[in-house]
Amino acid sequence: MAVSLLWHRQDLRLRDHPALLGAIADGSVIPVYVLDDVGPGSHAIGSAQRWWLHHSLEQLDKAYRALGNRLILRRGRAEDILPTLAAETGATRVHALRHYEPWWQRAESELTARIETVLHDGNHLFNSRLLLNGSGERYRVFTPWFRKLLEHMPPPAPLAAPEHVPPPSIFPHGDRLDDWTLLPRRPDWSGGFNIWTPGEEGARAAFRAFLPKLGAYEDERNFPSRPGVSRLSPHIHFGEISPATLWHHAAKLEGEKARSFLSEIAWREHGLNLVDQFPDYATRNGRALFDRFPWRDGPEAEADIAAWARGLTGYPVVDAGMRELWQTGWMHNRVRMITASFLTKHLLIDWRRGEQWFWDTLLDADIGANAMNWQYVAGSGVDAPVFSRMMAPFLQSPKFEMADYIRTYVPELAHLPDDTIHMPHEYGCTPPGYPLPIIGHEAARARAMAAWDACRGQ
Repeated sequence: MAVSLLWHRQDLRLRDHPALLGAIADGSVIPVYVLDDVGPGSHAIGSAQRWWLHHSLEQLDKAYRALGNRLILRRGRAEDILPTLAAETGATRVHALRHYEPWWQRAESELTARIETVLHDGNHLFNSRLLLNGSGERYRVFTPWFRKLLEHMPPPAPLAAPEHVPPPSIFPHGDRLDDWTLLPRRPDWSGGFNIWTPGEEGARAAFRAFLPKLGAYEDERNFPSRPGVSRLSPHIHFGEISPATLWHHAAKLEGEKARSFLSEIAWREHGLNLVDQFPDYATRNGRALFDRFPWRDGPEAEADIAAWARGLTGYPVVDAGMRELWQTGWMHNRVRMITASFLTKHLLIDWRRGEQWFWDTLLDADIGANAMNWQYVAGSGVDAPVFSRMMAPFLQSPKFEMADYIRTYVPELAHLPDDTIHMPHEYGCTPPGYPLPIIGHEAARARAMAAWDACRGQ
């Protein structure tokens, strides 16, 4: 029988996997995951995601073994490892799902020059390169892009998992997962990650748990104290469940009521649409004007960044968000916007510093979504509001009923009533051990607007 390699990346599942079925159609299959810390450069997989990756690979191997095969692990540059593995095993073809991250595109291009490589669509709702405006150009703004996307929806129906994955006559050697030391050890800071269940079955269980809440998603999704969001983002990032699966089940259950949830799935893909057009979007301003923005640096700025990262700014909702991130590897989207606005506008810290912190600490860190969101909030993005739009944490917090959210992650304030917990220093009730605001809101706004005027040459 012919032998093919199946190259897994952010598609750690067996269901709705066209590349897997394509490899099976060829003959026997060697599923392989390559841990490539070289190709992504500064965006090699972050610390939090390494924890998730360990458990997800463990579950994927278990699933393959149940179907008569097993997952092979190798480490290095994927475009070098895969041809080497093919030479060892006699494999003549590589099957893979198409990816749009810049480093994966480079790897795909180099790999194709060395071995026959079949790239399948199936990890995204639609190929954004085919979504063009009336002038034949690609979209940069979400709303018209989404309207165009809807013309092509629903996506193809999800494919069933195979009942058997034909193994090779002899398995090649692979690395031991434990030898990759993906899990934190000294210290083990992942204790709060026990709320997650990585892997394809964990993703399916999380989606089933969310479906009864889907009809209320539009009304509930902005309130961190309510269980209104899906918490599927890490599963989606690692490809443990396909966007097509989410779309079909959500639309079938709630119809038009599912649109708000479906648009959030689309936002992730719009981020990849931007990164596909601007491969350096995670490191370069989308608007050249910001190349001369006077971001703060030096010892005082570094101290402010440290206070922000540790959740010690004196702004309860900001601190709650940053502590939730550290403890659980995740942060509610509304709070992500607040904490990002605080770093870039209250503290005048370059958005790239925040992007890198989120990349290392978020379980769902996605190059497109992370870069797009940070540039959107900072005002530097191609689809961003003006910089002078500055979120006020003490207004956002009560508006979205975040008192219980703050109590959960800032226990020093748990005894305070709802009317004072959002800004205790204003009421003279800041408890010992909790800091006063690192900077006052009005002073921060004045400083930010002065920086903005200087950037524009006023």
